[in-house]
Amino acid sequence: MGTMIDYLREYGDYTFSEKPLNEVDSLILSQFAYLKFDGLVPEAGSDAPAVTMEELDAHRDRDKLFADERYREPNTELFEGMKNSIRYRTLRMKAYVNMVEEEQEMQFAAIMFLLDDGMVYIAYRGTDESIVGWKEDFNLAFSEPVPGQLSSVEYLNRTAAGFEGGFYVGGHSKGGNFAVYAAMNCEAGIQERIVRIYSHDGPGFRPEIRQAGHYEEIAERVTKIIPHSSLVGMLLESHAEGYIVVESKSFGLLQHNPYTWLVREDAFVRVKGIYKRQKFMDETLNKWILSLDEAQIHSFVDTLYEVVSASKAVTLMDFTADWKRSMTAVAAAAKGLDEETSSMIRRVIASLFEAAGEHAKEEWQEKAAEGRQKWGRKERGGKKD
Repeated sequence: MGTMIDYLREYGDYTFSEKPLNEVDSLILSQFAYLKFDGLVPEAGSDAPAVTMEELDAHRDRDKLFADERYREPNTELFEGMKNSIRYRTLRMKAYVNMVEEEQEMQFAAIMFLLDDGMVYIAYRGTDESIVGWKEDFNLAFSEPVPGQLSSVEYLNRTAAGFEGGFYVGGHSKGGNFAVYAAMNCEAGIQERIVRIYSHDGPGFRPEIRQAGHYEEIAERVTKIIPHSSLVGMLLESHAEGYIVVESKSFGLLQHNPYTWLVREDAFVRVKGIYKRQKFMDETLNKWILSLDEAQIHSFVDTLYEVVSASKAVTLMDFTADWKRSMTAVAAAAKGLDEETSSMIRRVIASLFEAAGEHAKEEWQEKAAEGRQKWGRKERGGKKD
């Protein structure tokens, strides 16, 4: 067993004409979409020709591709593996778009990949390292579509209208959610041409969003893949039989990292289901979210954002890099919250640290425990007075 990097080594000598795109290829392209193509790949609407892997590799700003510190090393290895394989060295890229708008609370990016067999893969980027990107993840709990989802439909309609024939659409994390949302809300003629939709550990949808988008019309073409300790992919996911559970070499939220997913030959290693403890936690969180009315959801998400923003961090890496400063700001901002909201916010913040690294998570948990003990002593002292 290995990872998608090992898959490239084993199957990189096959062209897509010889071996059509599969689920591992989909994850590779979905992860490749995280690279920073700004200024290197033609933007959506541009008449410039698609960029090849060779041109991308020779570009003077090549190193900017790997600006996301979370994945710098593995993304570099992925790029090298793709560039040196027969399968991906002919890959061409165009129609890139990247928007991060704090006022609209939107982080949206997408790109079109042209494969050597004439097929097209439209990939939506998942949550990047920006704090506003993480807030948009939780905005998915609203009963109205978020700006990024609306942009995903617009992008798919505009981009797919520029070529004929079938194509794939997919993404990792929030990108998977955008891929499914775009597919079920795009123009009918474009929807008919979609061969398959891939959501790699992407969040689900509120029932009213799924119903309004007529999900059943694309359901048979959706492949949702989640690791066995999935949290992100199980957010607002209510269809127990609608996903594939795969093995990961990591634990907890760290399994959200696609480089941890195990591959055997040309497919992911299947497991029976989500861990019972994780499934209970997922169901508890979803039940709590769906029990809230719109005003309560807005209040929770806004409070969470205010608490995290109190650290003055702009990116997830900033937030976790100086945990002492971040936690001091978080503790001050969290004062006065009711216990249930406070508990959920602590759980989410712990997950943010876990996403950034196991060491940061352990430090946060220790700090949080010390803080609870200190606040508990103060409360008991106050009662005696």
